Amino acid sequence: MVSSSWSLLGIVLIVAATLGIGIWGSRSARTTSDLSAARQLVPEERNAVAISGEYLSAASFLGVAGLVLKDGADALWYPIGFTAGYLALMLFVAAPMRRSGAYTLPDFAEARLDSLHLRALCTVLVVVIGWLYLVPQLQAAGLALAAIVGVPYWVGVCAVAMIVLTSVLTGALRAVTLVQGFQYWAKLFAITLPAFVLFLVFLTEPQHQALDEPLPPVFQRDTTVHLDTDVRLQVREPVWLADGADTLYLQPGEYSMAAGTELRFPAGAATPVVSGADPNNADWLRPQNEGFRGLFETYSVFIATFLGTMGLPHVLARFYTNPSGTGARRTTLYVLVMLGAFYLFPTIFGLLSRLYVPQLLVTGEADAAVLLLPQAMLGNWAGGLLAAITAAGAFSAFLSASSGLVMSLASVLSSRVAWRGLKLDFRLVAALACLAPTLLALPEDNHDIARSVGLAFAMAASTFCPMLVLGIWWRGLTAAGAACGMVAGGSLVLIAVALTQFAGDSVGWWTTLARQPALVTVPIAFAVTYLVSRATRARVPDGVGRVMLRLHAPDRLGFFDGRLGAGAAEQAPTKGRHHR
Repeated sequence: MVSSSWSLLGIVLIVAATLGIGIWGSRSARTTSDLSAARQLVPEERNAVAISGEYLSAASFLGVAGLVLKDGADALWYPIGFTAGYLALMLFVAAPMRRSGAYTLPDFAEARLDSLHLRALCTVLVVVIGWLYLVPQLQAAGLALAAIVGVPYWVGVCAVAMIVLTSVLTGALRAVTLVQGFQYWAKLFAITLPAFVLFLVFLTEPQHQALDEPLPPVFQRDTTVHLDTDVRLQVREPVWLADGADTLYLQPGEYSMAAGTELRFPAGAATPVVSGADPNNADWLRPQNEGFRGLFETYSVFIATFLGTMGLPHVLARFYTNPSGTGARRTTLYVLVMLGAFYLFPTIFGLLSRLYVPQLLVTGEADAAVLLLPQAMLGNWAGGLLAAITAAGAFSAFLSASSGLVMSLASVLSSRVAWRGLKLDFRLVAALACLAPTLLALPEDNHDIARSVGLAFAMAASTFCPMLVLGIWWRGLTAAGAACGMVAGGSLVLIAVALTQFAGDSVGWWTTLARQPALVTVPIAFAVTYLVSRATRARVPDGVGRVMLRLHAPDRLGFFDGRLGAGAAEQAPTKGRHHR
């Protein structure tokens, strides 16, 4: 077990440091531009650190290690895709978005396509994507507190939701560049130091110095496992275990275990896994062991993460803080380096967890591997200290991603959604933006965090990616084409999200497609956007030439005037307004 007192101390310190730095740094913020765009004078390196801090969420800190623990080599496509998404953003979006003057995705839609109806649709999609991204962050918080302290799962969900709301409502995020930068370095330290120490401990153990043969997942000592939920265990090798006062001999096959069951495994016993995971160590080390279906899933994951990054509501806003389009591209290059450096270390945790905490393959709590591994390997005060560091880093990941999303959603909704003609108060909107995903996260499930976040990426790739890429690089895009493409792609992903709730542990083509739909939904969204735009070519906005010039002209020519919102639309000829 994790040393709860040390871990709680680490969590309290990281929360206090985040709030303290935010309140201290916000003293110099005086204007709207200061708060939303940091006066557009943030150096590329500092902006890259802030972007990395906001982007590294629970899926990065906990989920990647959990997937490596369960799925082995195939799980490595997640961190590759999470990082490579910034390559696509750098190549296709970063500089033109910076020049557009659009601070949010709805701003860009109105500026480029001169349509208030399209702007409203984009606002709805921003909220949907934000909630899909927020739910796994809160689920991870519930899992983390349950593993650290043993409190009920729902307590962790509500606790992080309250901390996030506090940071947003007290103004601690007004110095967002400073806060997110601090959180990146905190997360990097919290993952690298324990990874180095634990890997050195692994190398010094004589039984692990020869690595010629893969090491199967077995219990290294007598282990008691308590099941908190109903699970189906998959057994590949015969195993003796104790179930209460009875001793069971399990032949290879699948077995249903009820919640509350306590299983005791002897040292050396082969580790069964939750149905759907891969207990065969040779397959675990070998990618694409499921044939063409596995290849489809891999490409779908990569398409979702590669193209979905540009559509996340809290990502593009950070590029407006750069002083130029060239600076935006340079910032993205730095982000690639920083994310690549970070993602090396969750992989190490996943590899070591297969040896030292194989019981997580039984309970289905693989996402807790980063939190439980230090104490399992060391079992002394040093393990407690490393566990406290990883717990602090995990909560930094929850806070940075969740706070950035709530701030982004509240900003979009408070500025554009009115009730009876009155603008809604920012604090009320922030509370509502946080309440819905909190309620959705309360039911406990065994879905992997990284895979759940992958659905948010799939939604972003299937909606905003076609609108952004075609809107920036093709003057023939129309508001009708963009709207139809977003509705088609988004509807298919939402259907997939609904189907995953009924898929359970079943394996087959339809469940693979439901869990990873991007390889189908993204091409459909692009095709619908293009075909409808061609069919409505007469409705291309009249000011498109000026807008395209604004997007692609070199910064030194001075076409960018630095205003937020639909800056290009404000300069476009008014006769295009009938498209609204």
